[in-house]
Amino acid sequence: MSTTTTRFSVPGWVSDARPGGDIALALCVVALLAIMLVPLPTVLLDFGLAVSITSSVLVLMVALFLNRPLEFTSFPTVLLLTTLLRLGLNIATTRAILTHGHEGPAGAGQVVSAFGAFLMGGDVLIGLVVFAILLIVNFMVVTKGSGRIAEVAARFSLDAMPGKQMAIDADLSAGIIDETESRRRRKELEQESAFYGSMDGAAKFVRGDAIAGIIVTFVNLLGGLAIGLGRHGMPLADAIQSYSLLTVGDGLVSQIPSLLVSVAAGIVVTKAGAEGRADQLLATQLGGGPKPLAIAAGGAVLMALMPGMPALPFLALAGAAGGAAWMGRNAKGATPAEAAGAVPAAASAAASEEAQAQEALRVDGVRVELGYGLLSLAAGDAPRMTEQIRALRRTLAAEMGFMLPSIRVQDNLTLEPDQYLIRIKELEAGRGSLRAARLLAIDPSGGEPSLRGERCQEPAFGLPAVWIEEQQREEALARGCTVVDAAGVLATHLTEIMRENMAELLSHADTRKLLDGLPEEQRRIVQEIIPAQASMGTVQRVLQTLLAERVSIRDLPTILEGIQEAVSAGARAVPAIVATVRLRLARQLTDAARGPAGHVALVSLGAEWEAAFGEALVGPAEDRQLAMAPSRLTEFVRRLRDALDHAAAQGETPVVVCSGAIRTHVRAVVERFRPMTTVMAQGEIHPRARIRTLGQV
Repeated sequence: MSTTTTRFSVPGWVSDARPGGDIALALCVVALLAIMLVPLPTVLLDFGLAVSITSSVLVLMVALFLNRPLEFTSFPTVLLLTTLLRLGLNIATTRAILTHGHEGPAGAGQVVSAFGAFLMGGDVLIGLVVFAILLIVNFMVVTKGSGRIAEVAARFSLDAMPGKQMAIDADLSAGIIDETESRRRRKELEQESAFYGSMDGAAKFVRGDAIAGIIVTFVNLLGGLAIGLGRHGMPLADAIQSYSLLTVGDGLVSQIPSLLVSVAAGIVVTKAGAEGRADQLLATQLGGGPKPLAIAAGGAVLMALMPGMPALPFLALAGAAGGAAWMGRNAKGATPAEAAGAVPAAASAAASEEAQAQEALRVDGVRVELGYGLLSLAAGDAPRMTEQIRALRRTLAAEMGFMLPSIRVQDNLTLEPDQYLIRIKELEAGRGSLRAARLLAIDPSGGEPSLRGERCQEPAFGLPAVWIEEQQREEALARGCTVVDAAGVLATHLTEIMRENMAELLSHADTRKLLDGLPEEQRRIVQEIIPAQASMGTVQRVLQTLLAERVSIRDLPTILEGIQEAVSAGARAVPAIVATVRLRLARQLTDAARGPAGHVALVSLGAEWEAAFGEALVGPAEDRQLAMAPSRLTEFVRRLRDALDHAAAQGETPVVVCSGAIRTHVRAVVERFRPMTTVMAQGEIHPRARIRTLGQV
């Protein structure tokens, strides 16, 4: 026997009608408007008044515990909704008072009757006077002051907006913040201006609510007396007693929530520019200094000594203020050693934990991790590896034009004893094995050395090699082998990895440092380009593109002139700017491609492949993409590899030459199988260079 479970799905509109849903909010707003038109029974009227009082207390508490005004951006909307609720309930209670006021105090509900009886205390005149004072305090003091502060805050916020936007642009150009932080600050600035502008208008709701309360009070009192005396024939004393009680009760039920919301609005607008909750700010700023507390304590003592003054409350306050002043003085007067000793263990532990967390979050640009068997390479009296790393950074800086980040060396017990690992920005970029006490013999011709020892592959280039003992050094040199110690092998591998990842290692801060390091007479071009013609990010991407193709950026003035020329000609995409920069660097590129014989060996693309690549480019002019068929691309790779292998057999290191329009795309293809091969445009070969054409594809 099987049972079937039927699962019912809840319609979408039902879930939207839950508290916090959009339909629920729409229904609440419709209900607020309906209260003004539909007569309510006293039970619903009491419930609505309870909701009004509770929501006002909630708004006040939220305002008190705010750290920043922008944490309550919905406050203008809340002001509107709470004002509508109070006005609707005012109209409903007015209708109930005028309709059922002759029946007694319960005619407008128990909430109104209870508030009126509590305030009046059996005396009609005292109740009306106290109620009038509450109206004046709310209307003339709290509401008017909050409205003025909101108006001034909105005006100053809008006036300061252009300066704040310029400050964000300056921080972005200086590299202090990145694009993400810049967008976040701009959004926060927009929210701030919109919030203070809305608060300026929302303050008028509170002011209008207070005026409406005064008018409704007179309507209830005068209208109720007229209806009670004229229509229902009530005695004058009974009419005054009944309708004044209901009028004062209704006024309190509306004015107390209005006063709470007005105070909340005042707290929010007066917190502009202050960070932290109101209680923390008051405790810190009012009780933070011992001198004001001591003077206040002295003033309280003088008040207690005055004839006729009650001594007990003033002396109690004087004792509290004096004690706080004494504790504050001791805290500020402690010596550094005492202050250090007074730090709780919990705070010290928290600081240590935070420091560890910061250390864990730090991303090293380059890091070398060693197995415990290789730690001797970086320690001892003569650490060979650290010396070579320092020399490596100096060499690459002189060669490529910028100082690479510091290289961190640390142990890694998870590695094998003889293993090492190289990381670029926390990601593995290479690894290998070393023999700390041996030497590595390599045959420069690429063959396998005929020596006794442990066979292996050299980690940087993958050449066959042999680990030999120290006493075999002379024999290996006699046979024409290159002999390198373990530290040199690791340094060579590290050099190649850093060359491959040099573009990624050039950060925004490094770019800014390079530009700031230019001579004074060359900084004018930087001011002309950034940020009027190109952003710092564009300059960084141009330099990274050059480094990715192992082009030195040491001639920075020429590169900047190329960027300015390209941008002035309308180029916006980085590849187009780089093409212009490379034309400016033609002499440097040609010199780097020159072989030992003094000429540049070339392998050029024929007309067939020039046309094939040109026809395969799709997309807008600033962002062309290569869409060549895979079979055609495979054929091109095969033909080019044959031409390069033929040139290598002649002892040459050729350069692939093509037209400037397709150079970037040809380079992207060649990089896949021959990353060390240089690809140049025809215009990038200097006119005075000696060239030798080895073949054509």
